[in-house]
Amino acid sequence: MTPGTDTERTISVVVNGVPREATVPVRRLLSDVLRSDLGLTGTHVGCEHGVCGACTVLLDGQPTRSCLVLGVQADGHRVTTVEGLSRSDHRGGQVLHPVQEAFRECHALQCGFCTPGFLTTIAAGLDARDATQPITDAEVDELVGGNLCRCTGYANIRKACRHAAEAMRQAATR
Repeated sequence: MTPGTDTERTISVVVNGVPREATVPVRRLLSDVLRSDLGLTGTHVGCEHGVCGACTVLLDGQPTRSCLVLGVQADGHRVTTVEGLSRSDHRGGQVLHPVQEAFRECHALQCGFCTPGFLTTIAAGLDARDATQPITDAEVDELVGGNLCRCTGYANIRKACRHAAEAMRQAATR
């Protein structure tokens, strides 16, 4: 190393709504910061090349492959992991995001390894669209198309996406 070169840096990140700070090697991936430094193991690491989508988190609300981002690049930003999709029920429990609930109801997972990436990606996509409109097959394909699953054949994942969109549509039109 060249003298004076930083090998570690302290970063401040709001993760799942909670301000967090960690001193991390400057070359550590965000996925590894989340899992190893912050103890949030819901983010899975699959291919480590940004292809599979298992490591997808929301960086300032946008689906992002955490295996392609250095932890120091997240400094000062908001990160939402699969653990942060649910919200408080204000009684000591949690209310699942409609996508989480739909995955449970539609049996949209088997081994579950890819599930966190699908959940964060689909949740962001559904949250960003006009919930009062029915979802189209093209939208469903777009939401699930960037993540790989080796177990399910995608039928129940697509079904869960439609189910969550419909639940969100009904909530929006009440």
